[in-house]
Amino acid sequence: MGNRFIEKLRGFADFSESDVCALNSVTAHPKTYGARQDLIREGDPPGPVLVVLDGWAFRYKVLPSGTRQIMAFLMPGDACDLHIGMLAEMDHSIQTATKASVVKISRTAMDEMMASHPRIATAMYISQLVDEGTLRAWIVSLGRRSSIERVAHLILELFLRAVRIGLSDGTSMELPLPQAILADALGMSPVHINRIFQDLRRSGAIELSRGVLRITNPDVLTHVSGFDANYLHKRLR
Repeated sequence: MGNRFIEKLRGFADFSESDVCALNSVTAHPKTYGARQDLIREGDPPGPVLVVLDGWAFRYKVLPSGTRQIMAFLMPGDACDLHIGMLAEMDHSIQTATKASVVKISRTAMDEMMASHPRIATAMYISQLVDEGTLRAWIVSLGRRSSIERVAHLILELFLRAVRIGLSDGTSMELPLPQAILADALGMSPVHINRIFQDLRRSGAIELSRGVLRITNPDVLTHVSGFDANYLHKRLR
């Protein structure tokens, strides 16, 4: 398995051998975390830049009532909190959804690398803008899409992201997210999520078995969700 962080950033800029060496250097010593481990908690002082090399994680907030809202999924190759060091404390938490390999890049190392390698800096900034576009798409889903539209939209988003980082062959992917986690991302109950997945199966749009998702009719999912991939900005050069 290659370095998915480098492969993702290559979608936004052409790297020299020196750029690749720099990225390999700062990601050379990842740490393995088990599922359901907080990488950083709301209220903590901002730490280093986190890069997920393998596994899944998510951003979340817990309300005073104890309910949880997930605001983003982090897949292999994703980095987070490029500029949050400018703030006094974290305004959300990040937790692993599965066993994950995560590297922590110090602020000093990241700043020096971006200053010395402008193409890496460009790719990192574009990646952050794509993350912001994804958040806007999620806001639209939670505010305006129906339950089945929300689920279909998220399925297509995760599937397309998986294809782009080599986690999917274009027809199927591992979806190692329990329905409770999907429910917290979509503002629904696990029971409701389960019913919608059954509806999508019956429509012939998907197959889901033992954590493996297969898209059997992408046209149905696209029609149901109104999905438009422009916010994922595959290539900006």
